[in-house]
Amino acid sequence: MQKNQLHRGLEQRHITLMSLGAAIGVGLFLGSASAIKLAGPGIILGYAFAGMIMFFIMRALGEMAIQKPVAGSFSQYARDYLGPLSGYITGWNYWFLWVVTCMAEITAAGIYMEYWFPEIPRWIWALAALVIMSAVNFMAVKAYGELEFWFALIKIITIVFMIVVGLGMIIFGFGNGGMATGISNLWKHGGLLPNGVTGVLMSLQMVMFAFLGIEMIGITAGEVKNPEKTLSKAIDTVFWRILVFYVGALFVIMSIYPWTEIGVKGSPFVLTFDKLGIPAAAGIINFVVLTAALSSCNGGIFSTARMLYNLAEHGEAPPAYGKLNKNGVPSFAVLATAGALLVGVVLNYLVPAKVFTWVTAISTFGALWTWSMILLSQMRYRKGLTADQAKGLKYRMPLYPFTSYFSLAFLILVAGLMAYFPDTRIALIVGPLWLGILVVFYYGKGLHKRGKQEDLQERVG
Repeated sequence: MQKNQLHRGLEQRHITLMSLGAAIGVGLFLGSASAIKLAGPGIILGYAFAGMIMFFIMRALGEMAIQKPVAGSFSQYARDYLGPLSGYITGWNYWFLWVVTCMAEITAAGIYMEYWFPEIPRWIWALAALVIMSAVNFMAVKAYGELEFWFALIKIITIVFMIVVGLGMIIFGFGNGGMATGISNLWKHGGLLPNGVTGVLMSLQMVMFAFLGIEMIGITAGEVKNPEKTLSKAIDTVFWRILVFYVGALFVIMSIYPWTEIGVKGSPFVLTFDKLGIPAAAGIINFVVLTAALSSCNGGIFSTARMLYNLAEHGEAPPAYGKLNKNGVPSFAVLATAGALLVGVVLNYLVPAKVFTWVTAISTFGALWTWSMILLSQMRYRKGLTADQAKGLKYRMPLYPFTSYFSLAFLILVAGLMAYFPDTRIALIVGPLWLGILVVFYYGKGLHKRGKQEDLQERVG
């Protein structure tokens, strides 16, 4: 049995930086511009509030992950506390949403490489990114953690540098002839909420998409050396990291530039570095965003392979996906994800851009499903505990049950907003359709009978 178990090779620094990196995706560098267009400076409130909700969701996940650290994480918890069908749908849904997200990321990597090598076709870089990230995932989990550590560090250093320099411009007038810019740009151009509360509500889908991947901390639970100490520390700092990196960065950018100019003249990060007189600003940011895309793809392949491994253990995916190589890595599961992404490289050039954008909207729907399952599993888990067991929890959700219900209501609100606004409505059609296909497959293949047997065995055991 020991032979077919994942290796616990991830250390405290790996998890801390991985969870940091997961919270800082391409969304902050590029996606923030379109969110600012919708909400103006009010986007800061959107990120802060959504960040608080994500903190509660991560605490709910941590409560279960520290008691029961397993590879399938929230898919396993959905199976344990909500039933086999919930676990099956959550596992395959998470695999699909990351495949879609990684398709976008390897495409992005191709676009960023065009900056330096415009004559080389984009698909070659997309393919190279896929091959390299897949190869990394075949190595021992410690090597994966090491690479992710450095990827995250590059992003963090860039953002911290920009925040520090930006504050220098605001307070001391760096790069502005000694004239302090101040923060009046936050309310000068139509006020803090130039498009009203509606603008902030419209931006919430974009804001939540930026947090996709933060739940990856839970998936590392099966390969962490000291789950109790490591996971609790990583989760506890989530809210503060979001405040510093998202709210801090956007506060600085929108204080220096009128919000109406952001996104019109290129990346806000490039603009800030340019103003300082750094000639290689565009090249530096391009490199950072490239590492952000590769990091996201790397993390996506890692988490989907672990999800397939867990599904295979329950007979809901081909048995080969449950086999580990000598490094303790589910290699066939990594290959399956890489194969699906290879289709993505081809589809990039066959499918019109708008359709591809629609498909990536499913990622947000998939994330909302995953986060809802985490909250529902935690609520059911709590209901099954005696008063003494609840008191003895090593790590608990603050202000339970109010925070669980409140966070769930917020996710339902975001889904409702996606249905209301035409641009995101497609996700509420395709997302449930995908879930419907999974349910049909589940009953068509007779997987529900296997689920009942497992349930019975566990109760008897």
